[in-house]
Amino acid sequence: MGTAATDFFSRLEKEDIKQAIMNAELDTSGEIRVHIENTFSGEVMDRAAFVFRQLGMNNTKLRNGVLIYLAVKNRRFAIIGDSGINKVVPENYWNDIKSNMLNQFRENRFTEGLIEAITATGLHLKKHFPHQRDDVNELPDEISFGKD
Repeated sequence: MGTAATDFFSRLEKEDIKQAIMNAELDTSGEIRVHIENTFSGEVMDRAAFVFRQLGMNNTKLRNGVLIYLAVKNRRFAIIGDSGINKVVPENYWNDIKSNMLNQFRENRFTEGLIEAITATGLHLKKHFPHQRDDVNELPDEISFGKD
């Protein structure tokens, strides 16, 4: 693993993460993004909320976007869902997913932790926001990276 956020995952790992996003979004109108950067200052949820808006995730038709945010040098991460999805997920849903991710991350299984979180998120999105016949992919599936 390199020092830049863009080098944190290998090319194959990035492809696996993108494929997990595409698979998770197959049966839902929901949108999942992964954003990685080296560092941030302040609170991780505040930074994730800023990135969420910066990526236009609050502009989806049904307000059902989910961002998984990682700051690799800070060793911090967050999951943030838009208002549509947050209205229907159980109270501790994001904390449970974060806990599972943390268990994987502690074992240096970052790709596996992300893929599990993406898959679990997709299943919940499918339950509450099933794929519609006229559904379009509103946001890119590629990992986005901070400018560091």
